[in-house]
Parts: sequence; C-alpha cells; structure tokens
Amino acid sequence: MSVSITVEIHSVVFANAENGYTVARGRCKDEPGIVTVVGCLGQPSPGETLVLTGDWKFHPRFGRQFEVASFEQGRPATENGVIRFLASSAIKNVGPKLAERMVARFGLEVLDILDADPDRLLEVKGISKKKLVGIVESWGRQREIKNLIVFLHSHEVPPTFAPRIFQLWGAQSVDKLKENPYELAYEIRGVGFRTADNMALKLGFAPDAPARLEAAVVYALFSQSERAGHLFYPKDKLFEEVSRMLGGGLAPEALDDALAALEDKKRVRVEPLPELELDAAVYLQHFWKWERETAQRLFGLAAHPTPVSRSKVEKALPQVEREVGMELTAEQREAVFGACVNKSFIITGGPGTGKTTITRAVVWTLRELGLKVKLAAPTGRAAKRMTEATGVPAQTVHRLLQYQPDGSFHYCEDQKLKTDALVLDEASMLDAQLFLSVLRALPLTSRLVLVGDVNQLPSVGPGNVLADLLESGAVPSAVLTHIFRQARESSIILNAHRINAGQFPNLDPRPAPEADFFWVSQEDPARVQGIIVETVCQRIPERYGLDPLREVQVLTPMHKGEVGTQALNEVLQDRLNPRIGPEIKRGNLRFRVGDRVLQLRNNYDKDVFNGDLGWILDLDPEEGGLVVDFEGNPVAYEASELDDLALAYAVSVHKSQGSEYPAVVLPVVTQHYMLLQRNLLYTALTRARRLAVLVGSERAFHIGLNNTTAGRRMTYLRHRLRDVFAHGLLS
Repeated sequence: MSVSITVEIHSVVFANAENGYTVARGRCKDEPGIVTVVGCLGQPSPGETLVLTGDWKFHPRFGRQFEVASFEQGRPATENGVIRFLASSAIKNVGPKLAERMVARFGLEVLDILDADPDRLLEVKGISKKKLVGIVESWGRQREIKNLIVFLHSHEVPPTFAPRIFQLWGAQSVDKLKENPYELAYEIRGVGFRTADNMALKLGFAPDAPARLEAAVVYALFSQSERAGHLFYPKDKLFEEVSRMLGGGLAPEALDDALAALEDKKRVRVEPLPELELDAAVYLQHFWKWERETAQRLFGLAAHPTPVSRSKVEKALPQVEREVGMELTAEQREAVFGACVNKSFIITGGPGTGKTTITRAVVWTLRELGLKVKLAAPTGRAAKRMTEATGVPAQTVHRLLQYQPDGSFHYCEDQKLKTDALVLDEASMLDAQLFLSVLRALPLTSRLVLVGDVNQLPSVGPGNVLADLLESGAVPSAVLTHIFRQARESSIILNAHRINAGQFPNLDPRPAPEADFFWVSQEDPARVQGIIVETVCQRIPERYGLDPLREVQVLTPMHKGEVGTQALNEVLQDRLNPRIGPEIKRGNLRFRVGDRVLQLRNNYDKDVFNGDLGWILDLDPEEGGLVVDFEGNPVAYEASELDDLALAYAVSVHKSQGSEYPAVVLPVVTQHYMLLQRNLLYTALTRARRLAVLVGSERAFHIGLNNTTAGRRMTYLRHRLRDVFAHGLLS
C-alpha cells in the first residue's frame, strides 16, 4: 500500500536528464537519519521540499529506499533548506555565501520576494543589477519547469517529457497544453494519442472536439503505418477506424471537417488514386512527400547519363571470372551486363538461383572498370554476409550514410556519398524512409544496384519498396528463376520454392543426418513446445552435431502463446543454460552468463546493430551491468541499457530477416493465424542453411500458404514511377 512522506532534498546522487529518473538523499521528519529516494522526480534541487507518494523497498546493495510513484513540490521549510536550494545549480549567479546573505536579510520570505518583488534583492550585498537579471531569469525558468512537472503529474503524463516540452514551448508550456494537449502527440516523440487524450478529457475537452478528432485521424494513420506498413489508408476505412477507436457515435461531417482542417495544416494529404479505384486516399503529409520524391529521384538518377558500354563489360568479364574463380551462365552474364550498364538495376530471385554469385561478379566487374564501389545492407549480419560473399567490405546502410544522434544522416542531399556505384543487398528490408535517404545521398553520376528476394517479408517500417520498383517496370531488373543443380539437392531450397508457389512442402526422403528438411505434425501447441525443446536441445545435437546454443535458431511468428518468443525463450534458457550462478532480472527476463541475446536497436557508439546475435560473457549482479560478445566484439552494457537486449533462443521471423543460421526450427500453429502468411513461412525457411525443422498443424500451414493478401501494403510508388518515367514529371 502506497504511503506519503515529506522529504527535504539534501543532495542529488544521480539524475537522467532524458527520462527524469533521479536518485536523491534527504531528511524526512518521521525517519531517522538520511533517506534515499528513487524515481521520476524531474529536476529536484538541494533544499527543495517534496511530498512523495510511493513505497519503501529494499535494494540488495543500497539498502532501504523510497520508490516514488508521484510527487508534489513544496518549498523549503527551514532557513538552511532555503540556503541549500538557492546555492544549488538551479539558480544562476548564487553561491553558498550569497545565499546565506540573502536569507540573513529576508529569511524564509526570500523566495516570495523572488516571485513578487525581485528588485528588493538589490539590498543584499553582492547583488548588482546585472547579476539580478540572471538570478530572476533562472528563477523564472526553474519555477516554470517545476510548474510544468506538477501539471503533468496531475494529469497523469510522465514528467520525463517535461524538459522536451519546455524546450519546445518555454514559459508558455502549461498554457499551450491547456489550449490543445493534442499538440503533444504531434510535437513530442514518445507521447502518443492516448496520453494526450487522457489529459484533454481531464481538462474538459468534449468527445467530439475538433482537436480530438484531428489527433485521432493522425493517430489512426500512424497506427496503420506501424502495424501494417501502409503509406496511405482509404478515407472510408480510416473513418471507421477512428470511430471504433473513439467509441462510435461520431457524425461523418465532423470527421470530414477534421480531415479538411488537417489538410489545411498540411498534416495530411488527400488525393484520388484512379489506378487503385480509390476516390480518396489519406496520407500523412510526409509519407506523400516521400513517395513522390522517391519516384522523382529515381527518374533523375536514370536520366543523368553516365555511360558504361556493354562492350567494356564484355572485355572485363573474363578477367573477373578468372579472379573470382567462377564461370557465369548466360542468364547470370545478362544480369551482370544489366547491373553494370544501367543507372539503376534490380537483381531478384529465390534461394539457389545465383544472386550471391551475380552480386560478386557485379562488384568485381565494376571495380575492374575502374569504378569506386560501395556495398551495404540494412542489418549488420547481412552486411557481414555480403562481405564474406564478395570479398569486399560492406557496412550497414546507417553506417554508410553516417547516422547522426538527431536522427538525420551526414550523407544527404547537401553532402553526397563519394562513390560511382552502390550495391545494396537484402533490398526487401528497405523501408520508404531509408530508401529515400539513400537516394538523397547518392550522386546523380552514380549507379544503384539492388539485390533481394521480393517474396520475403517486406520491411519492418512502412512502404514496400522492392516490390513497387519491380511492379512499376520503370527500373530494369533480372528476375532469376533457374535453380542450380547443387541447389536442387537441397530440400530446404526446393520446399522454399514450393511454399512460394502455394504448395505444401515435400518430406525429405533421406534419413538424418543427410536430410535437411523435416515436417513434424502436431496439433496441440503445448506438445509443439515440447517437441521443439527436445529437437533443439537433444535431437539436432545428437544427429547433426550442431551446438544448440550457437548453431540452432528457433523462429516463431508471434511473441505470445505457448510457442511464442516469450514462452520458448524461458523454457529453452532453463534447459540450455540453467542457473548455476548469479543472474540479472529485468522485468520478466533473467540474464545469465552464456545466454544468447539479441540487440534490438542500432547503437553506433557500441558498434552493434538491430538483429545482431551475441552471448553474455560476464555480468555484475550488484551494478546490474553485463558484457556481451558479438562474434569477437565484447560490448559492455550498463543497467539502464538492458532494454536494448532480449533473449534470443527464440526470435520472431521478422527479426531474423537478413540473417542465416545453420539450423532453424519453426512452430506453425493455429494460435498464430493472425500472422501466418505465405511470405512469412517462406522467409523463415530461407533463413536455414543446413537444416530446417517445422513443427505444427497442417491446417495452420495451409492457412499461411493461402494467405497472400493480408500483408499487402497500401502504397502508390509503382504508379508514380510509371507516371514520372513516362512524362518526366509527376502529375
């Protein structure tokens, strides 16, 4: 049960400016000695008095602490408290000696004088008119931030956002929030519609207030882009979504007015899309701009002549074939010609069709022609595989463009990449924003070669770039269909093509360990889990000699359920890496030395990237930090950084994109019907190099095979490309 205490802050031990998390020490009337308080306190200063609500907890290293759930600001109750407060960094130009003189002159009233009649402070020795200006300004700023924090607390908005809100609106922050709290959702990243909506309703906004409907429309569009990858949404379906989200009962005219207001403010764009038979498609304004700019830049790249003749490529190819030790087929040679001669080109095909061979030949041919070539891929693991396949260093797209802390890129429209050709692998993973960033950074004199499998899952972010480029016909391409003899010996590859054609996979007639594909039929998800655990931990190691900790990867469509990532990680961790020493708890996770973990986001300071797999080398249960080995790169994590990591005995199919594993085990159950799609099954199977084991229900598998439309993304890039390549300008 929560309790309330009043604490006068004596010192701030730790403060995170980004999220407001603070560790402070102070005195509490009802507690002996100095107490420690932890939690989100905004920016407290020594001398402040805070009324805290929360619970007493015991930390194994730091002892008894008060964990704060909420707080209210008070004023120092003693002269010593006022002196500490004034002398803290909160008030500019005031040190301990001057603070003592101010309190000696005015006593506890000095803070009221700062509020109401600051000129009286000139009576204090050492305060000049110039110094007074600084004191008053910093006092006003400090007071306004505190008022903002209290206002946010009272409206159940995390005060972690206070610094960013104050930076945006300054002294007008509280007034701006009262006027239209929905601006928070537009302007402050991390504040969603629900948070702003709760505040607005508490402030008395009507359920059908125009500001509320406008924000709901934008939120619904964002939700569709994040959940399904759409760049636009049909107006009628959008209005249905908004009405459902707000509980119904909304007049269509009110939503029309909200949409018109958003268009006037250039937050959305509404236009007919005749080729899709849509009278009104609604885009977020920046999505609409991205799509048009992408089409225009691809046309600009193609229209800028930088000739490489076919005859030059023909002369270079024999030397390239000798250097890399391969002999290209006629189909492969044509693909190399296309990639070298055209300003932009796509190489696509399924497993076993020779994409890797052609990519290596293209890179070496362009280099043989004297061109400066850069190689990149969306993920670190894909970039590493590209380096191994070509013998030429590759890097992530973010590192290539030099991602900046503010979210921008160093290489952009104003600072072009210094390259004659860029080869991008795993192009199916490129979302609309990242692909446009590449085009902005690419000089018009350069070439762009995209390599990828269009039948895999599309990008996590919005857009469907590779599929749109191919469907447009505007970008020349080589679509590889021939499966090479060696590849035809693999049931993994043959079954991947069967799945892509909507057919149930064939069983491998060979016994283990020659067989590379198994289907294990089981309807009960609980039994599926048991089969997976035994397969990973016992059967594969015994029959194939693979290390279950490093060479066997479980992939699954969802996070929840008996065969979702959460449950499987827990049971596989206990089986493969049972606790024999200290561990670190992080929410529902437990990290142990030897655990396989997954990096969840790009971190350029640590040189680790979204999707990288590592193993915990060491951990410090007292400090809460640990060290992860990412294939020879040891990386230290502090306790506050552990949200960047997840257990990786089982990972989602989406997280596996751009990676390959010696063995893959995949559950296919009806519990996952919402996400079962043909391209998901295909993507999962093509992650396996040596062995694939699928366990589950044939009914669930057929659900996935027959589902080819649920994941279809609403984009219009293919039509814009046709338009601009036909007319030179977009209509």
